[in-house]
Amino acid sequence: MAMADPRDIEATKYARREFIKHRLDVTMAEIRVSHGVVYIRGIVRRDPQAHYDNVSNETERVGRLLKQRPEIRDVVVEAKFL
Repeated sequence: MAMADPRDIEATKYARREFIKHRLDVTMAEIRVSHGVVYIRGIVRRDPQAHYDNVSNETERVGRLLKQRPEIRDVVVEAKFL
């Protein structure tokens, strides 16, 4: 079995930090990076202390920020928003 790419591991940690920093609750979501593509699956919720109303828009915004990183090629969101 092949080892995970260390760049993907670091990108996964970075993506998770960005979602948390932007007050998105991803405790019920899976965030993975494979070959530079971030996959978000599961349920993304609004943190009670967040200052926005639309979780979907905020998730898209974080996705655009992530794509600015050289190690991240794309972001695929397959999540429900609550």
